[in-house]
Amino acid sequence: MSIHPRPAGRRRRAPRRAARSAAATLTALALGGCGLVSGSAMSDDVSPGSEAGYGGRPLSGAQLTVTSKEFTEQIVLGQIMGLVFEAAGASVIDKTSIQGSIGAREAVKSGTADATYEYTGTGWITYLGHAKPIVDPQAQWKAVRDEDLKNGIVWLPKSKLNNTYALALNAANQKKLGVRDLSDVARRSKKDPASVTLCVENEFAARNDGLPGMARAYGMKVPSSNVRKMTGGVIYTETAKGGSCALGEVFTTDGRIKAMGLHVLADDKHFFPNYNAAPAVNAKTLKKYPAIPEVLAPITKALDNTVAQQLNRKVDVDGEDPHKVALDWLVQKGFIKEG
Repeated sequence: MSIHPRPAGRRRRAPRRAARSAAATLTALALGGCGLVSGSAMSDDVSPGSEAGYGGRPLSGAQLTVTSKEFTEQIVLGQIMGLVFEAAGASVIDKTSIQGSIGAREAVKSGTADATYEYTGTGWITYLGHAKPIVDPQAQWKAVRDEDLKNGIVWLPKSKLNNTYALALNAANQKKLGVRDLSDVARRSKKDPASVTLCVENEFAARNDGLPGMARAYGMKVPSSNVRKMTGGVIYTETAKGGSCALGEVFTTDGRIKAMGLHVLADDKHFFPNYNAAPAVNAKTLKKYPAIPEVLAPITKALDNTVAQQLNRKVDVDGEDPHKVALDWLVQKGFIKEG
C-alpha cells in the first residue's frame, strides 16, 4: 500500500452501524491482509532533542510497533510517534497506513501493534457505540479514556488537534452569501434556497453526524437537488472554483484549506463531534514501558490544527514524503535531533 494518500477525502470513521456489525469481519481482514503480518523497521539515527522533556533513553531495549490509518494526517502522526520512540531508545516497527479505522484499532487492542494516534470522536462513536457526542473536548476525551480501559486500551492526554467536519467556501462566495457560521447558512437556506449548494462525499450525505444531522440541528432547508456528491479531492477543487457548489464539506486540519484559499464556517451550535487526536496505547505495553507517556507528552501538547494543516499540506499539496515531513518537524521543534 502506498504511503501517499488518495487525493480524495479521508475515510476516518466507519458509519456507526457498519462499524459495530462488521467489526469481526473487518478485523480479520485488516490483521490478515493490510500489512500487520509483516512491517518494516525504522532505521533513523535520532536521539532526544533539547525540548524532549526527558533525559537519557527511557525506552532503551523496547520493541515497539506503531500503526495508523491510511490517510495523510494519520500516516504523519504514525511517523511522528515512531521517530519519537526511536529517539527515546526503542527499536520500532512501522505498520502505518492500515486501511480503515477498524484495522488499526484492533491491532492496538490485540497487541499486534503497541500504539497509534486516534481520535476521541471515533473512539466514542465508532468504537464504543455512542450516538451522542460530548460537546466539551476534555470531557469527551475523559469519557473515552475511562470506558476504553475495559478493552485494554489506554488513552493518553489529548492534543488540541481536532480533525472534525466543517463546511467551507471561497472568498467570493462568502462575500456573496454573507455567511460566517452554520446558523448564517441555515438562515440563507430559508431565505434563498437556490443559493445554498453543497458538494459532499457520499458518506457525509448519509451520516447522522454529517449532512442529515447538521441540517436538523440548524434547521437548514437544502433541497436534495442542491447537494452534489463526489470524492473528497474533487470537493476541495470545486469549492475553490465556487461554480458547481457554493459550500463544500472539508476536514478542519486539511492542508488544502489554506492552500486553496477556503474559509471554514464556524460550527456555532457545536454540532460536529470533537475528533481530538490522542495516543492510544495497548495497556500491557504501557505497563511494560511506563516511560511512554512522558516521551509522547510534549509532542501531543504541540499538535494543533495549524500544525496539522501545515504538515498535511506538505504531503497533499507539495508532494513530500510523510516520514520526512514528520522528521523535519520534530527536528525543527527540538523534540529530536539527528546524528
